[in-house]
Amino acid sequence: MTDFNFICLSRFRRSVLVCPTVAGALFGTVWVNTSVASVTQLDPIVVTASASERLLEDAPASVTVLNSEELSRRPIYDVAQAVEGSPGVTLSSVGINGKGISIRGMKTDHTLVLYDGMRINQSGPLIFGSDFEHGWMPAEAIERIEIVRGPMSSLYGSEALGGVVNVISRRATDEWVSVFSADGVFPRTSRGGDRHRLGAYISGPLVQDVLGLTVSGQYQHTQALYTPQSATPTAFHETSMGYRKDLLGTVGLTWTPDDRQRLDATMSVGKEDRWRNSTTYRSDDNIRRQRLSLSHSGDWDWGKSEIKLYRSNLKRVNDRTDGGSTGPHQFTDKVASGMISFEPLAGHTVTLGGELRKETLEDPTVNASGRENATHKAFFLQDEMMLGENWELLLGSRFDHHPNYGWQTSPRAYVLYHFNDELVFKGGVGKGFRAPTLKQLSPGYRGTWGRSSEIFGNPDLKPETSVSYEAGFDYTGDRWQANAMLFLNQVEDLIDSNCVSGCTGKIKTYEYVNINKARISGLELVFGVELPWNLHLKTNYTYLDAVDRTSKTRLTDRSRHTANATLNWQPTDDWDASLRWQYVGSQRTTSGSGYQPAYAILSLYGSYDVNRHVTLHAGIENLTDKRLADESADYVFSDEGRRLFVGMEMRF
Repeated sequence: MTDFNFICLSRFRRSVLVCPTVAGALFGTVWVNTSVASVTQLDPIVVTASASERLLEDAPASVTVLNSEELSRRPIYDVAQAVEGSPGVTLSSVGINGKGISIRGMKTDHTLVLYDGMRINQSGPLIFGSDFEHGWMPAEAIERIEIVRGPMSSLYGSEALGGVVNVISRRATDEWVSVFSADGVFPRTSRGGDRHRLGAYISGPLVQDVLGLTVSGQYQHTQALYTPQSATPTAFHETSMGYRKDLLGTVGLTWTPDDRQRLDATMSVGKEDRWRNSTTYRSDDNIRRQRLSLSHSGDWDWGKSEIKLYRSNLKRVNDRTDGGSTGPHQFTDKVASGMISFEPLAGHTVTLGGELRKETLEDPTVNASGRENATHKAFFLQDEMMLGENWELLLGSRFDHHPNYGWQTSPRAYVLYHFNDELVFKGGVGKGFRAPTLKQLSPGYRGTWGRSSEIFGNPDLKPETSVSYEAGFDYTGDRWQANAMLFLNQVEDLIDSNCVSGCTGKIKTYEYVNINKARISGLELVFGVELPWNLHLKTNYTYLDAVDRTSKTRLTDRSRHTANATLNWQPTDDWDASLRWQYVGSQRTTSGSGYQPAYAILSLYGSYDVNRHVTLHAGIENLTDKRLADESADYVFSDEGRRLFVGMEMRF
């Protein structure tokens, strides 16, 4: 592998130990030269906000970083669970029992999910009620997750209307490292909901300093959680949360022919089985996923370069006992992208890039042939400028060509002012867009909507667009950190479903239309402090004012107040305990009475390092035993209630 050097990423911050190759810059990789325990990193590094390495405090966006240590303290079964409780992030309902990631009150399909900087299309708009994009990487292989709040279409194009979640993997190490883990979650109820997981990560050199190998895998199994049995028996005992079993494996090779170049090749495959019951039928899903990628990065005398070729494929076969099966569905993304960065003038870092993407959907309902595809072309440019000793300015724009809409422009401007080493002002404006899906645009699409209704495509749909503003301050001191950010999103041409017939009966007919204009504004507050007695407190609060500008009413499924707090206690180097509190305020909904009351969930976690090779984990989630939808139809989600968590991690 390549050597490592100390470099200073900002004149305002301390140096950090990072790999100088551009692969680290573009994929967010900070990989070690001895073992996992030897990583030296004084400040978190982020890459998603600007496609270049930045210290977190100097990132030109609102960014949250979740590292592997934080994630290991609690049971993580997918990306949605991992990011829950982060500033500005909530989980919203996707179909029946599904959960999607919403950022600053935007729709879940406005959040772009990346794995190592490579996009994974949202499955929800293509397959009703699905959240398949959240399970493409084993937890043990995750180095960190970067969450960017606010539109990032200037770099990533469509789907990044609300923000970006970038899941960054661990990279090959110069010595062999192995991590194995096992955990389980056991609710106190007898109605099911048990979860079990096994995970592994192995990395090391095949040829010292030249060729490295990474292998990771995961098996997890979730038992169905049944609803409380009603007095009137039904054909099937309905499930609040469905059954799930999946296998996932990834193999990666890293070749560094010299200190300037790096080549990464990765293959990931997964198999997943799910089922759930309604009161009248059982629905089974068989899901297969595959991802192949090849990337080359170079660090040259004139600047840096990067090329990526990747392909992702997901296939789902559905079977229902009542004969109402849907699909099969299969969608494939093929992407070729490249970018270069250089410094034409002192104080200017220019990045130029382009992308060619072809998406293909195979679905018997999309049109008469059962197949639809679209080719997208894009290029972008960005200039990061140092203006004097204290000012930084980022200007950039992406130009996307859609086969239906021609060229779409997504500009962005962001400014930072450093008062001193601790206090920074951040502010910016950006435009985002999201093109309708292949189904939504197809005039021949006729799909199932919910349990007994239908929905039709609309070729006259316009892209969803937004203009977003934010401004605030970020303070990082020796013992405490604080952040305050105001934001405003003006959203146009929101795509929604509109009932066109049978609207008062059980069997309805819907059509996709552009009907809503929305204004989503709010305030984010983040605070962390080191307290006496080895205590550390981290809190965040979000105030959200989400208004439908057409009807002058609050948007549904969005809480006005959300808050999260974690109190961590580490009395010795071997022991660690944390108390986690989540609060979700009241909101309008489209189910039950149309109003969901506020609720809070309290959880306790603990870890003990038996020795340098073994760590034990335990905890109690949902101490207050809130069942949500199983207690009241006013709630959108169900919860297993109070449950025990136990786990073990082994490192070699």
